[in-house]
Amino acid sequence: MSPASEVARFLIIDDHPLFREALHSAVRMAYPDVDTVEARSIGEAVELLAEARPFDLALLDLSMPDVHGFEGLLQLRTRYPHLPVVIVSGYEDPKIISEALSYGAAGFIPKSVRKDDLAAAIRSVMEGAIYVPETYKAEQPDPESNDRADMVQRLSRLTPQQLRVLQMLRQGMLNKQIAYELQVGETTVKAHVSEILRKLNVYSRTQAVIEVSKLDNAELFRDQQGF
Repeated sequence: MSPASEVARFLIIDDHPLFREALHSAVRMAYPDVDTVEARSIGEAVELLAEARPFDLALLDLSMPDVHGFEGLLQLRTRYPHLPVVIVSGYEDPKIISEALSYGAAGFIPKSVRKDDLAAAIRSVMEGAIYVPETYKAEQPDPESNDRADMVQRLSRLTPQQLRVLQMLRQGMLNKQIAYELQVGETTVKAHVSEILRKLNVYSRTQAVIEVSKLDNAELFRDQQGF
């Protein structure tokens, strides 16, 4: 737990109020005196995490309104590498679980589990374990998985600002638009783009977008729930 207090402090990141309340209830089963804080988007979560008082655990839904695929998890892992982030998701495909774990998730809890099981899973993560569903079986690695792991490693070298620029590139924004959003000069944006290309070992912004998009498992998500 955080040194500032003996009471655990959790950040619940989910845009659905009913499930946020369900998580609150499950968390209190595990830690009756827990201090829980809510965020309805990744942007709001980042603002809360910037506060002086640290969090002991983040519970993150994969499907958030201001990010796509695993972008939210990658942002949190890059900005706050010491914060355990547990995915609590309606997606239960083994491929998605494997991807989440490869990106540094401290666990993957399906939303379909019972409240007492959810509480037990949270306890196990707080005790240092990596939680996965009992039915989960890790798939054998393949060349594509190795390529994705390599790209994740490269992404971890990006600064938080470079990650924001990359996200905007994926949205098709031009340098001028990115500069306006970040309130910086276009020269600064160009410098960020150059560093992104160098760190990702690609030769154009289009190639960067294509390579990073492969991490989303977009077809898999769309097949399941129009993610």
